[in-house]
Formats: sequence, C-alpha cells, structure tokens
Amino acid sequence: MKNKIAAIILGAGKGTRMKSDKPKVLMPVCGKPMIKHIVETLESIPVDEIVTVVSPEGSDVAREVSPYKTCVQDKQLGTGHAVNCAKDLLSGFDGTVLVVFGDTPLISKQTFLKVAEKVEEGYAVVVLGFRPQDPARYGRLIMKNAELDRIVEYKDASEEERQINFCNSGVMGFDGRHLFTILSKIGTHNAAGEFYLTDAVEIAHQLGLQCTACEGKTEEVASANTLEELAQLEEYYQKAQ
Repeated sequence: MKNKIAAIILGAGKGTRMKSDKPKVLMPVCGKPMIKHIVETLESIPVDEIVTVVSPEGSDVAREVSPYKTCVQDKQLGTGHAVNCAKDLLSGFDGTVLVVFGDTPLISKQTFLKVAEKVEEGYAVVVLGFRPQDPARYGRLIMKNAELDRIVEYKDASEEERQINFCNSGVMGFDGRHLFTILSKIGTHNAAGEFYLTDAVEIAHQLGLQCTACEGKTEEVASANTLEELAQLEEYYQKAQ
C-alpha cells in the first residue's frame, strides 16, 4: 500500500441486548473481546493509527485498546456523529481511513486491504458490501457499473430495489483528505434525527467525488447484538481457523 492507513473503531455501544453490564465490544468471541480481534487484525496490516470511539462510560474499552487513542461520543447521535468524534485525533491525516464497527470481529486483513486498495485507486468513499442469503432489512447498495450510486435503507427502498441482494455491511473506507469535509455536511433529516454515515455517499457525489463498493464474505461481516448472534460469531470463528 502506498497510502498510510488509519482506522476508526466504533465502540460506544452498550451490551443491554446481551443482558450484560459490559460494553458490547468487550463481549468475548472464543475467549477474546470482540474489539481485541479487530485491533489485532488491524495491527497485522499494519495500520498507522487506530482511534476507538467510546461512550462516556467507556474506560474499560479504552483500557482494552490501549495504547491506541480513544475519543468520547458524549451523546448517541448516529454513526456519522460517532466517526466525526475522531476529527481532532485524525485532523490532517491524508491517507486511507477505515471505519469499522466494534462488534464485527471477523473481518480479515485481506478484506480491509481490499477496501483500502479501492481508496488508493481514487475513490473518496468505499463501502464493503456482502450478499446474505436473506437480505432482510439490510440497506441496499445501488451500483451503476463500477460506481456506487447510493445506499438505500430497506424502509425507503422500492420493491425493485428490495430485490437487490448487495447489502451494506457498515464497514467503509474514506480518503482522509475528504472524510471530515463530507461528515461536516451530513444532516439529521431523518426520522431518528441522527447523523447517518451512509449519507456520506450522497454528500461525496454532491462534492464531485467518486464512490464505489467491494464485496466481502457474509460470515466475515457478521455482527453481534444478541447472545444468539454472539454464539453464531463463535461458530464462524471456529470454522475459519
């Protein structure tokens, strides 16, 4: 890779649905906190910077990712807001910035590099997509040839768009020169009143920048919000070894 690479890990989620007082990203997969799997994979690339976004009560997460930097998301105002919390720590970073959710511990080094390579090709925003057996309520990636035209949330998708099985994993790569400009233009014009990272694609197009998507394996991009999903991650992890 010619570019430097930084990573922002979104780790401010709570473990409420897992019936735990632990932050979600500290729940174990095969004896190791989910976020630790991610940090070790990023180290193997290796990346130049890792910044983890934590909640105000996230001191345990900060200890787990030490000696890497953390920043605090004071209020849960959406994924776009969470990434923007890293602005002061990554200001002026002109390489590739990977954004990964702290509850997706199985993404491989090769897959992260696939995203980073697309940024190096000149794309300002790169989304990691996947093709699940049941696309269910995932956001759909609408492609025009090699370009990512937009991300459509399931609830906003037409019947035709819902037939598309190329879905948004949540993992994204950005050209660091444009990341925080794009984030500064994301608004809260949605039912939740939150800053959605997925709006970055539309904003990038408005700025005359190119966007694309690349494909990852469904099992790699699996995340865990419940104990059942955590058990599924354990199963996937053991299969991959």
